[in-house]
Amino acid sequence: MKNFENNVFTDTTLEEQDFNQQFCNDVIKGLTSTPKCLQAKYFYDTVGDELFQKIMGSPEYYPTNCELEIFTQQTQELGKALIADGSPFDLIELGAGDAMKSTHLLRHLMDKEVDFRYVPIDISGHVINYLKETLPATVPGLQVIGLTGEYFHMLKEAAELSPRRKVVLFLGSNIGNMPVAEAEAFCTELRNHLAKGDRVLMGVDLKKHPKTILAAYNDADGYTRDFNLNLLTRINRELEADFDLSQFEHYPMYDPETGACKSYLISLADQQVNLCDQTIQFAKDEYIYMEISQKYTVAQTNYMASFSGFKPVQHFYDIRNWFLDAVWLVE
Repeated sequence: MKNFENNVFTDTTLEEQDFNQQFCNDVIKGLTSTPKCLQAKYFYDTVGDELFQKIMGSPEYYPTNCELEIFTQQTQELGKALIADGSPFDLIELGAGDAMKSTHLLRHLMDKEVDFRYVPIDISGHVINYLKETLPATVPGLQVIGLTGEYFHMLKEAAELSPRRKVVLFLGSNIGNMPVAEAEAFCTELRNHLAKGDRVLMGVDLKKHPKTILAAYNDADGYTRDFNLNLLTRINRELEADFDLSQFEHYPMYDPETGACKSYLISLADQQVNLCDQTIQFAKDEYIYMEISQKYTVAQTNYMASFSGFKPVQHFYDIRNWFLDAVWLVE
């Protein structure tokens, strides 16, 4: 993305200008709220994407390996659950990332000569460009239609591509990136974009020993710390802010009662930050709420499905029962 250089636009398109203004508005709104917060969707610039891949590869971060186990060891069963009656479908993946897990499913469907198209959706154009460049070589013959933008805007666009049945993948416990009430509202809105016979494969991280969960968001190599702090770097770069990263400390916590694992950045001093023609004051020990990773019981996922207008029809677990991929049907 091209940005301001010496107060002059250099090749910045109107779309990028609009994004910068929205980014500025969202950051100011978050940092003038009580408590201060930042939207997790802005984590994913090029550096953020790379750091998230490192997080997923760290030994403490179990969700990736748990779900990957499901996709590699139960590929045939997963495919059968999504193929359903065998009618053609668009396989839509929300927050596709590098498609590491779904690639196993894509290969299986291609081997079975299933009539489908893969439609990855991600807010990161970097990710979508990567998938469009690499997947056709990785999975020969695969039709890829990549869409960059907000989930529901792009889901509406995906629905208009064809009258085919829709199968939506929402993997990696992305549903856990929202508080419970927001997750229920998200699933309800997802249901509103789908039709009878459509299906969802919902990846959910399940409750387990608190130390296991907390370690996953406080890895020894500091990738999660760097991932959180990188958002301040992005704000500095794209909004000409002056965050001093050495004056903020990453702090994660997990509450086994509610299942909420949250990350904060703690201000280490009384300080001020300038951005978007405004000055934001921070008190020593004040925090910025960065993200949540909500954990669920199986019963809670079944309730969320029913609450949102879906019928839970099948459950897939890893060998330790730490992670769930649930198939939900629109009746």
